[in-house]
Amino acid sequence: MKILVTGASGFLGGALVRALVAEDAHEVSILVRPTSVLDDLAAVLDRVRVIEGDLSDGASLRRACAGMDAVVHSAARVEERGTRAQFWVENVRATELLLDAARRGGASRFVFVSSPSALMDRDGGDQIDVDETLPYPRRYLNHYSETKAAAEREVLAAATTDFTTVALRPRAIWGAGDRSGPIVRLLGRTAAGTLPDLSYGRTVEASLCHVDNIVHACLLAVTAQNVGGKAYFIADAEKTDVWRFLGDVARRLGLAPPTRRPNQRVLTAVVAAVELVWRVPAVARRWAPPLSRYAVALMTRTATYDSGAARTELGYTPVTDRDTGLAGFLTWLDTQGGIETLTRTLR
Repeated sequence: MKILVTGASGFLGGALVRALVAEDAHEVSILVRPTSVLDDLAAVLDRVRVIEGDLSDGASLRRACAGMDAVVHSAARVEERGTRAQFWVENVRATELLLDAARRGGASRFVFVSSPSALMDRDGGDQIDVDETLPYPRRYLNHYSETKAAAEREVLAAATTDFTTVALRPRAIWGAGDRSGPIVRLLGRTAAGTLPDLSYGRTVEASLCHVDNIVHACLLAVTAQNVGGKAYFIADAEKTDVWRFLGDVARRLGLAPPTRRPNQRVLTAVVAAVELVWRVPAVARRWAPPLSRYAVALMTRTATYDSGAARTELGYTPVTDRDTGLAGFLTWLDTQGGIETLTRTLR
């Protein structure tokens, strides 16, 4: 198959490209900006067609998609830094343009990497073992959640008998090679001593997703039958006790686990104040908020997902367990100079 991957300079996109090349059964192309850093693809770049373009430029997308059999769209604006307009352009409008380019170019398959954040209600609570019948919320936690939901809807609505579209929903993708994801950022704040313990003694569980597992799901989604217009939760086999996991990893890195528990009323007031300041476009464009309703929700709400539909319809089974994934992550982290070095330049 001729497959185009977006987001190849990122953690997931790079892992997916390496996996596709390893299969030795595809002609793999990647869409990148001229300024994209492709160091993590150095070992496979000679077997990949590099196409320069931009997701905001319909003409460059049509050139990139011409003659493709499938498109896997993993690029997105993920961090909280940015205005609503920026998120809308990069997450929704870009997806619309890419869908149009893929159809025009003759692709029959479009795989979209979505997120369970698209299903998190601003004023909701725990989501325990939810499946794909869970509706979209009435109010979203942040611009990322809102625009991922909007993009996912566009993708699923674009499905036809000749154009199969699939959305995959992994949460907190992690593993060796992750330079800026949620787990890395939390560990970075732990190392800096700035991460408060927001569990307040309560167990908070999450269905995380190791990078090997979402890559496996993407490969399955490229060829699976009878999946058009559907979304699937993709998760590790294990449910993870978030705060125990962070504590265990911190200790293995020689760090002190978070113990400081701020007053909950004060925390709520601080979040409200930060969100008010971050409504100013000049602030939102330059910095990510130090604390947000979204970040607090990720750390205080249980969110576990039933991936039964993915098992039944995609043939998905996790290929990497948590212990194996963690061992690989810690070994890789050591090669990067440790968590402090890795996160020094994160904003």
